[in-house]
Amino acid sequence: MSIADIAAGALVLGGSTLALTAAIGVVRFPDTLSRMHAATKPQVLGLLLVLVGAAIRLRGSVDVGMLVLTGLFAVITAPVVANRVGQLAYREQNLHDQLITDELYDSTQRQGE
Repeated sequence: MSIADIAAGALVLGGSTLALTAAIGVVRFPDTLSRMHAATKPQVLGLLLVLVGAAIRLRGSVDVGMLVLTGLFAVITAPVVANRVGQLAYREQNLHDQLITDELYDSTQRQGE
């Protein structure tokens, strides 16, 4: 067993753990904003760690390019989806009463003046 195999295994295990904690967070967190955080940040990092571990294991294979594309797609789309979900949750649940600083509500109030 080489050092690359051990590193690949550690990365896949660490990424899987992060993805598991993200899934638990989505189920357990009470509100939409908390769930959105759990669904994007640790899940994407966990996926990237798993993909890097797989790329180390598959080094020299044609499939590494597909792993890179998968990682790029996840990194590009996760923030966009989180932004849209956050905006929809804000509009539907009237969250400006629960937030400490609410730039969106303040800016709409200033526009109305």
